[in-house]
Amino acid sequence: MTSSQLGVLAVSGGSLLATVALFLLNSSATGIPFVVCVAAVGYGWATEQSLMAKALTFVATVSTVAILGLIAVFVILESLPAAEVMSDTIFGITIPGLGMLTKAQPPYWASRENVFSMLPMIYGTFVTTVLAILVAGPLGIAGALFIAEIAPTWAREIVKPGIEILAGIPSIVYGFIGFVIINQYTQDVLGTSYGSLFSVGLVIGLMALPTVVSVAEDAITSVPEDMKRGSMGVGATDWQTMKSVTLPAAFSGVAAAVLLGVGRAIGETMAATVMLGHAQDIPDPIYDIFFNGETLTSLIASQYGNAHGVHMNALYAAGVILFVTVTVISVASQVIEWRMKEKLEGNA
Repeated sequence: MTSSQLGVLAVSGGSLLATVALFLLNSSATGIPFVVCVAAVGYGWATEQSLMAKALTFVATVSTVAILGLIAVFVILESLPAAEVMSDTIFGITIPGLGMLTKAQPPYWASRENVFSMLPMIYGTFVTTVLAILVAGPLGIAGALFIAEIAPTWAREIVKPGIEILAGIPSIVYGFIGFVIINQYTQDVLGTSYGSLFSVGLVIGLMALPTVVSVAEDAITSVPEDMKRGSMGVGATDWQTMKSVTLPAAFSGVAAAVLLGVGRAIGETMAATVMLGHAQDIPDPIYDIFFNGETLTSLIASQYGNAHGVHMNALYAAGVILFVTVTVISVASQVIEWRMKEKLEGNA
């Protein structure tokens, strides 16, 4: 590496670090090193484009990991006061936050009394997610198979763009339709509570459906045609080929599509906030999916404006639960993909 290259990297890297440091210190001089950094990067891109491209991609990768880590640390630290308030003892050991998961009797959520049990919200999130996946999973995979393997070209050119347009509709629109139409329908016809978990799960499932269809269709389309022709060459029907060759070969992509749908269902905020009645309680009996409940995301969205002190810390604790849940799902998706890859390669 030449002295010119070292100089460009030193100036751009040093000015970038100075920019970050001054920004964290809330200094009015933050713009000075930032301008120097931009100028150094521009000069480096003009003279040493390959080197600067590698440096920028490295900085972007490190920044992504660092920002994610800082967000996780910040949310966890902010949740600790609520965890201490809702601590519980097991086997003689006091565990902060355990009371959020072990409180057996109502009230489960009373901010004035510093009671912040997450059980009702975890239950509501679980029920709405399961209902959403029961809607989006089978219908999404079937829709992907239809588009990729069955539909004629003219139908594919109409249906696929339409599904992609549905994926771009804001969630508040789905929530408003669910609030006005589905909530009223389920209340009048099924006799459910207005704003039940069932209605929310149905709407979130419809919202996740375009994502599942699009990702699963891409995975199915990527299966080599030689595999399909080989199956049909030995006498398999179209359905047998799709069931025994196409879907297993595209399993990792299809599983990723379903898990993306799970993530959409778990993290959905506006539709749930608009439709639910926000009752922080657990139904009796426990399997009553027509109960007017609450989810973790709707709890945060509906209460953060009026929260302060330990109440705000409890909302951060709800964010920690969501963060951990999504992380577990991501790890599980990687494990599924790894196991399926081994199976397809004949190593399992």
